[in-house]
Amino acid sequence: MYKIAKSNLPELYKAIAGSKELYLPLENAGQVNFGPWSEDCTPDIETLKSVKSPKDVFFPQSENLYTCQKEGKNIKIDPEKLKDQDFVVFGMKSCDVKGVEVLDKVFLADPIDTYYAARRDHGIIVAMACHEPEESCFCKVFGIDAADASSSIADVATWMIGEDLYWKPLTEKGEALTSELSGLLSSDGDENKVEEEKQAITAIINKLPYSDLSLEGWDGDHFEEKFNATNWEELYKPCLACGTCTFVCPTCQCYDIKDYNTGNGTQRYRCWDSCMYSDFTMMAHGNNRNSQMQRFRQRFMHKLVYFPTNNDGMYSCVGCGRCVEKCPASLNIVKVIKNFGGDK
Repeated sequence: MYKIAKSNLPELYKAIAGSKELYLPLENAGQVNFGPWSEDCTPDIETLKSVKSPKDVFFPQSENLYTCQKEGKNIKIDPEKLKDQDFVVFGMKSCDVKGVEVLDKVFLADPIDTYYAARRDHGIIVAMACHEPEESCFCKVFGIDAADASSSIADVATWMIGEDLYWKPLTEKGEALTSELSGLLSSDGDENKVEEEKQAITAIINKLPYSDLSLEGWDGDHFEEKFNATNWEELYKPCLACGTCTFVCPTCQCYDIKDYNTGNGTQRYRCWDSCMYSDFTMMAHGNNRNSQMQRFRQRFMHKLVYFPTNNDGMYSCVGCGRCVEKCPASLNIVKVIKNFGGDK
């Protein structure tokens, strides 16, 4: 176990950025989101949750796939270069790390998404435990421990305790990064303090209003019951179809592919899309979900029924609470679960 004084974190960031790209929570115009570190940025690892999840480090909100240029009667296609430089994502909370596990199920399954796979290969995740989980958090419902940053795919686990950051390497990538930072990290981290911190965080989690939310009946065995339930007809009505829930979500993976004429060739790119939009998956014959109720139902059925049925019981919700906080109509997955009797 290692540690570093909070006052020395700027030096730690600078050291990491000396050999790798570094992404971490940054404050800008009163909001905190993950972004690339620079000398003049304002890191903020004290805020519990960024507005958006850091998933776009691995699955960018918009990315070029290839460029086409016409040369006489021929068309030249230049694929976008795959990520080939190591980078560190610093300060990911357990819910967001679990979100990457969900994305892995999608983008690393056959056929493998090479753009995503390259970023995962070169990405180093430094996870951070949640010092004080908030009322909107319900990660415990999905088996996620906000007190323990030692996720199965995290490379380093960290805890902020008092005026020190405690640091524990978990993988070969994490050990290599720790070795590079050996001049800044002290090896006298007290594991007992970390255990005390875990217990304190767990005590907070157990008191949160949604921590005991029941997922009973949200599985493949209850597909028809949930799909045909009349509850959806009332639940969806306040929905504005704004897509806010999908854009702040750590696990939403829907995207569209578009072409852009640059004046010097055409770029094909992909960008995030939302199942809540009326033109989502629009085809020549129209949309196979032609009402907002159907689109609303699709979002929650996918997260709570379809995805776990096809992925060994893994839900595609991680209980981060962003949709609870950001939905302008106060609609969210907690309200849906409770409406179906999941608050027993």
